[in-house]
Amino acid sequence: MPAAAARIPDAPAPETDAVVVGAGMSGLYQLLRLRELGLRTRVFEAGDDVGGTWYWNRYPGARCDIESMTYSYSFSPELDQEWVWSERYATQPEILRYLRHVADRFGLRPHLTLGTRVTRAVYDERHRWWEVSTDTGERVTTRFLIMASGCSTVPKDPEVPGLDAFAGPVHHTARWPRTGADLDDRRVAVIGTGSSGVQCIPLIARRAAALAVFQRTPVYALPALNRPLSGPEVTARKAEYPAFRDAQRRSKGGSVLPMPTRSALEASAAERVERYEAAWSEGVLSALLRSYTDLLVDRTANETVAEFVRGKIRATVTDPATAELLSPRTYPFGTKRPCLDTGYYTTFNQPHVRLVDLRRTPLVEVTAKGLRTEEEEFPADVLVLATGFDAMTGALTGIDLVGRDGVTLREKWAHGPLTYLGLAAAGFPNLFTVTGPLSPSVLTNMAVSIEQHVEWITDCLRFLRDGGWTEIEATGTAEREWVRHAAEVADRTLYPAAESWYTGANVPGKARGFLAYTGGADVYRERCDAVARDGYAGFALA
Repeated sequence: MPAAAARIPDAPAPETDAVVVGAGMSGLYQLLRLRELGLRTRVFEAGDDVGGTWYWNRYPGARCDIESMTYSYSFSPELDQEWVWSERYATQPEILRYLRHVADRFGLRPHLTLGTRVTRAVYDERHRWWEVSTDTGERVTTRFLIMASGCSTVPKDPEVPGLDAFAGPVHHTARWPRTGADLDDRRVAVIGTGSSGVQCIPLIARRAAALAVFQRTPVYALPALNRPLSGPEVTARKAEYPAFRDAQRRSKGGSVLPMPTRSALEASAAERVERYEAAWSEGVLSALLRSYTDLLVDRTANETVAEFVRGKIRATVTDPATAELLSPRTYPFGTKRPCLDTGYYTTFNQPHVRLVDLRRTPLVEVTAKGLRTEEEEFPADVLVLATGFDAMTGALTGIDLVGRDGVTLREKWAHGPLTYLGLAAAGFPNLFTVTGPLSPSVLTNMAVSIEQHVEWITDCLRFLRDGGWTEIEATGTAEREWVRHAAEVADRTLYPAAESWYTGANVPGKARGFLAYTGGADVYRERCDAVARDGYAGFALA
C-alpha cells in the first residue's frame, strides 16, 4: 500500500486542475479523458496547431512506420468506423488531418492554447500545486502537471562547426518549412541516414541536380511495400476492429502479429533464408525480428538475419563499394530502430547521388559554399539536417521543471533518467509523463502505449479525487527498484550493444543507458494495473 501523509482539507485551490504540455496524439487523448473526468484542464502547445510530431515533421516522404489502421486511436468505435485511411502507411499530411479531425470531432480546441511554449514549472510544496510559466508571459497554477511532450520532439543539430556560415538555406527535417523547400535543380547535401533521412533522400534525389549524402552509421532498411488500401480490406478491418483493438492491448508490442516459437540456431541455413524471405516480403517493420525467438538476445543468431539484410543491400546497390558502405557491421540488427525503405537503396544507383562515409573521412566544417571533410569539399546550395532528436528525455529536461527542495529534473537526471514506471519521478509530486523514459514507448506501437498511459493517469486522478487526496509522488524506493529492473531486463538483450538514440549515444555528453522498457507492453501493462489495484503501491499520497 502507498505511504500516506496527513490530509489538509482546507488548502486553497489552484487556478486549474490539470495542465497538459503538448497537443499531439497523447496530449489530445489526455485532454479528452480529463474533460470526461470533470477536471478543469489547459493544454499548452508550442506549435500553431495540434499534431505534435506530425505537425513538426513535414519533410518530404514523412510517413509512419506502423500500419495506418493499427497506428490510430482505439478509444472510440465510432471514430474507428468513420475515418478511412487511404494508404497502408499514412503520410504526415494524412496523419495530421486525422489528429485535426479528432480535435474538432470531440470539441477539444477550446481547451488548447496554441503557439505557446511552457518554459518553466515550479512545484509549490506549501500549496501542493505547480506554477507553470510560458514564453508568452502567462503563469497558471495547477494541481497536476502532465507532460505529453513526446519522445522525439527536440531536434538535434550535427556536431560540426560553421552551420551559421552556410550561405544557403538550412532545413532540419523536424522543422521543415510549411511551404516546402526549393530543391529543384539544386545541389543538396543531406547529413544523416536515420529514419527521416531514409524517407526523404529518395524524394530529394528526384528533384536535386546533385545529392551528397553524409553517413556516419549505416542503417538496416526494410521494404515498406506501401500501397493504397483497397475498399474490401478496409471494410474487413473495420468489421473486426473491436476484437482487433482488444488484441492490440494484450500484445507485446501493440501490434497484432504472430510471435516466433523457435530459435534461429535450431533451423538450417536454408530454413532461415526461407523464413527471412517471407518476412522481408511482409513489408512490416518487426517482421524479421519476429522470425525467431533469439534474434535480440543472441549475437550468433542475430548475425544470421543481419547478413541476410546485407545480402539484400548488395543485390540492390550496383556499386559494390557503395553497397558495403551502406551495410551495417558495427551493431546487431534491430538494436537501432530499423527503417522502412521506399526506394532508399536504389537511390544510390543514380549517377547524381553520392554517398560520403563520415567514419572514413570525418566532417570538418560547414563552409559558406558547402561541406568540407578531411579529404574533400562538397559544394551545396541547400543543406538538409536529418540528424534526429534528443530523444526520450530532451523534451522533459528542456523545460525548467523544479521539484522539491529546488531540485530540477535536469539535475536529477544528470546521470540518466530515474522514473517509476516511466510515469512519475520521486521528488516531483503531481507530475506525470506520458510514455516517459523507462516505459515501453518507442519499442511499441506508440498509439497503444499512449492510450495505456493516458488511461492509467486518468484512473489515478479519479482515485485521488474520490479519496480526497491532493498529492501523489513516487517513492524513492519504488523508483530505484524500477530503474534497476528496467536495466536488468535491457541487459538481457542486445539493445545496449548499439550506440543509438535508444541509449542517448547520439547526443554528446548525454548519460548513457537504455531509455525504454524492453520487457514488453503486455508485461508492463500488467505491472501498472497491479500498482493501481494495490492502491497505487510505490506512491506516497497526501
